[in-house]
Amino acid sequence: MGYRVVIVGATGNVGREMLNILAERQFPVDELAVLASRKSLGTEVSFGETTLKTQDLDTFDFTGWDMALFAVGSDATKTYAPKAAAAGCVVIDNSSLYRYDPEIPLIVPEVNPEAIHDYAKKNIIANPNCSTAQMVVALKPLHDRAKIKRVVVSTYQSVSGSGKGGLDELWDQTKAIYNPTTDVPPKQFTKQIAFNVIPHIDVFLDDGSTKEEWKMVAETKKIIDTSIKVTATCVRVPVFVGHSEAINIETEDFLDEDEARDILREAPGIMVIDKREDGGYVTPVECVGDFATFISRIRQDSTLDNGLNLWCVSDNLRKGAALNAVQIAELLGREVLKKG
Repeated sequence: MGYRVVIVGATGNVGREMLNILAERQFPVDELAVLASRKSLGTEVSFGETTLKTQDLDTFDFTGWDMALFAVGSDATKTYAPKAAAAGCVVIDNSSLYRYDPEIPLIVPEVNPEAIHDYAKKNIIANPNCSTAQMVVALKPLHDRAKIKRVVVSTYQSVSGSGKGGLDELWDQTKAIYNPTTDVPPKQFTKQIAFNVIPHIDVFLDDGSTKEEWKMVAETKKIIDTSIKVTATCVRVPVFVGHSEAINIETEDFLDEDEARDILREAPGIMVIDKREDGGYVTPVECVGDFATFISRIRQDSTLDNGLNLWCVSDNLRKGAALNAVQIAELLGREVLKKG
């Protein structure tokens, strides 16, 4: 016996990836509904060997459905997620709307699976920000061993994190550079993204940080430990898919780089590729389409008594969004609903 599952936002990048991952991981689906806005009504999407037509989100009745994976923006989520939850359908939301609500669990299954039982307060579970998701997978096993005091992280985030518009803008601007008669001014980003990097993701806050940077701070504290201090600089780079992070960690107890490497090799969801030679590390190009969070360049930080550096890469459309949502659905089914 499987589950009746709804995908909300099935025609977007993340919604389509959710469908791919549900099929790849053979999630026990008895019935599947794919929803979209009226402008995309009837659009066909693939689920394994099956082709499905999208239904109208505005008129859909969530009664009798087990779970709904939301891959739409905060405005649409604010309207439709409470309706689904009130109808008894557990919402797994990929937007930022509910991440900071103290009554709604924010879950990365490799990190805080025990939080799944808090879903019943509002029948909603939040999926973290893409940059946070891969980082906390790397931090948690090290925190369990040596207690992390402080994290300094710089991100190198692909354009797919901003949706299809970001992908199109990078592609169009790249082509335009080789065709001087064509001009593609920035629309999705604040400056040219092709052959450039932009130290600005989301809006600026009063303290000079951006909201993306604030998200990494607040979400790490909620998912792992409120005592961890985090400072982040988030940068958009001209990469289509795959987020990278340079992470500096200060721990309370000394942790040797070799032990850290062994700990990470044994940790769930992580693949360590760390050879001190040309190409002995993972870049975004190699991580695309993979389920793992890849860790490379593990080394001691000689400027701290208890410091480590590492390089973290993951497919942001997967672990940073769709994969984590499906993993939450698997956890919900395994630990709570227990039908599949």
